[in-house]
Amino acid sequence: MRIIIVGGGIGGLALATGLRRQEFDVQVFDRDLDVANTGGYHITLDGRAQAALRELVAPEIFERLLASASALRLRPPDALWDRHGRLLGYGPHLGDSPSVDIDRITLRTVLADAVGADLHLGRTVTEIGRATDSAPMAVFADGPPVRCDLLVGADGTHSVVARQLAGGPTSEPTGIIGFSGRTAADSIGAPERQRLGARSGMAVGPRATALYVGFLDPVGNAVLDVPGRREAITTGPTYIWGAMFPESAVSDSMRGLHGDALRTALLAAFRRRGWGERSLEVIARADPDSIAAFRFNAASTRSHDLAPWPAGPVTALGDAVHATPPTAGMGAGAAIRDAAGLVTQLRTVADGTTTLAVAVSRFEADMRLRGSEVLHQAMKTVRWIQLTDTGLGAAATGAVIPVLAAANRLGRRR
Repeated sequence: MRIIIVGGGIGGLALATGLRRQEFDVQVFDRDLDVANTGGYHITLDGRAQAALRELVAPEIFERLLASASALRLRPPDALWDRHGRLLGYGPHLGDSPSVDIDRITLRTVLADAVGADLHLGRTVTEIGRATDSAPMAVFADGPPVRCDLLVGADGTHSVVARQLAGGPTSEPTGIIGFSGRTAADSIGAPERQRLGARSGMAVGPRATALYVGFLDPVGNAVLDVPGRREAITTGPTYIWGAMFPESAVSDSMRGLHGDALRTALLAAFRRRGWGERSLEVIARADPDSIAAFRFNAASTRSHDLAPWPAGPVTALGDAVHATPPTAGMGAGAAIRDAAGLVTQLRTVADGTTTLAVAVSRFEADMRLRGSEVLHQAMKTVRWIQLTDTGLGAAATGAVIPVLAAANRLGRRR
């Protein structure tokens, strides 16, 4: 069986790695010229995602990944702040958490190494065609089409493959624009570094403004203490943050900015909405070249809306099917679990116990449930933020949050 994967992101590379281990004939085509050409931010892999990854990659590859990851169990509980940096409360203890954080670039490059020569960069797929025997073909912007027995779209939120299968987009904008960046912990003043601590936190303000500040330290909070195998691009304590604004003419115009200009505009946008300077220091001290803008897109949370096409020799996975905002930190993990599920089903085709159509149908049924689950989690936070953009929501945010902050201060004094 010859398999083509369109898209060399995390889901596509994880799938290719798993298929190669099972000795399938697989080729991956991606439009990027460099696998490191991706957001330099971090993703969270929960226990289920790690179990799937362990099935897909060789033990030495899995060890390389864990040696480059940061353990959540070594962090204090997450914090919730108001826009002035006043503490509202803490999340649950993380001591029993199996989850790990890892740089997206690190994960993608290690998986690409595992795929090896089967990954073809600089190849843009423009559509899915059919050969004379109805077998699927990948049609490229340049070069002849390539025929296969199964074609898998792992080409992200704006997937060419899934759009063609569904007859239209498989996700839509949520109304929130995100901005993300990286800030070395030692570049922040001591008072703010002490306030933020070695934890992740979230601050929410009125009018759908929010700031998530994640903490990543693959050295101090290493999952595996194997320095010789560590490949993380983050080499010291780092705050990796994400700012959120409602989509508007102003936020849309900011998406066209870069570097210092984007950082300056971002700080100004927060200040216009009454955010305190203390909360903004992590942005003000960020590496300007790390700051990027992106739109929050989401698929339907209803499982029957996902992958709305008959099962056949063309399918898709990950964000191509269940595009998930980053507010739950589960999108990449879900794509990895999709990949493991598809490999499991294709093994039944290889051993002759089922047909390709049945295997793909079973895979898509499981993927719909998985995608709906992670979307429900991610959209809870999105909807909470959106509620603050109403008149009542803004008033409630402005009135209730200071009371919560005061109550928290009093509670800590007792």
